[in-house]
Amino acid sequence: MQKRYLLAPGPTQIPPEVLLKMAEPMIHHRNPLFETVVEEVRENLKHLFGTVNEVLIFSSSGTGAMEGAITNMLSPGDAAIVVRSGKFGERWAEIGRAYGIRCVNIDLPWGDTLDPGLVERALKENPDAKAVYTQATETSTGTLFPTKEIAGIVRNYPGTLMVVDGITGVGVLPLPMDEWGIDILIGGSQKALMLPPGLAFAGVSEKAWAFNKVSKIPRFYFNWAKERDNLRANQTNFTPAISLIVGLRESLKILKEEGLDNVYRRSEMLARATREGAKAIGLEIFSKNPSPAVTAICAPEGIDGQAIYKTLWKKYAVTGAGGQDQLKGRIFRLATLGYADKYDVITAVAAIEFTLADLGYEFPMGAGVAAAVTCLKDL
Repeated sequence: MQKRYLLAPGPTQIPPEVLLKMAEPMIHHRNPLFETVVEEVRENLKHLFGTVNEVLIFSSSGTGAMEGAITNMLSPGDAAIVVRSGKFGERWAEIGRAYGIRCVNIDLPWGDTLDPGLVERALKENPDAKAVYTQATETSTGTLFPTKEIAGIVRNYPGTLMVVDGITGVGVLPLPMDEWGIDILIGGSQKALMLPPGLAFAGVSEKAWAFNKVSKIPRFYFNWAKERDNLRANQTNFTPAISLIVGLRESLKILKEEGLDNVYRRSEMLARATREGAKAIGLEIFSKNPSPAVTAICAPEGIDGQAIYKTLWKKYAVTGAGGQDQLKGRIFRLATLGYADKYDVITAVAAIEFTLADLGYEFPMGAGVAAAVTCLKDL
């Protein structure tokens, strides 16, 4: 028998309480029972996103909400500033180009720290830019971006929206929309919200709704105005992923009961223990500004990062993630978001030690686990 551990940056582990709720008999989405569920979910999503405005719910992956954040706000030919320092930053630009948006890209090496001054300079050089698109955390590199500082710059530009991909940020670190001036914040169900893939979320400011009124890109399924109108009646525009929304009610309860500050503290401590465990056996952390959601670890010289990822999974039953695109073979990644605790990290670091020993890497066996345990003692 082999017990499996899911420590990928999505999908993530699901609490038993959430699984049980999703296994309950199906209810109809136009039934008052479902409206009661949606009403509770609406309020708890506002709490999580830090906003008094509606947080839209879509039956899609997070990319669906990313696409909607362009098609519902801009018009063909509009300029938008895009921070590209990873696979998902590049996705913003790919979506924009598909809809005729003139993307002004801020390119920096993957894993580097983002200087908010680059965004300010791009805004000054492109005063017609209708939006800034960025990440809270870049999943492909394990990098944390300075969202608060960027939002503080963008809010000085009334004609520009601050749009944040928070798919691996919401529920991991503070992203209070209204306080910081984030106009659109995107989330996904399969990350810190502890659900299967299939739901996407978008918190939308009043400033953004004004942009929506003049946007000229055609849309049908991802029509945010219609979704907002239906949501106010505790409904959805189209047939929703009913069981996932029922599970969402439970996962939001779990987060609220733990307390968001405690959730953020736990995520940060788990990530720090993962980093310290890796460094104790001579490994380097890839990102210059590591994320509390996912840790990207450099493969030792002469060892393929994909071999590490695959050995962790096949032999030691720990599912993490490999590197993507230009980082394939150079890094492997482990997540510490959602339904994760100190014992997951200890198990993961032990599995890394077993794997590296198998692959011929020489290090003081047990040093990584000892470092992780020391970090986690007070969690």
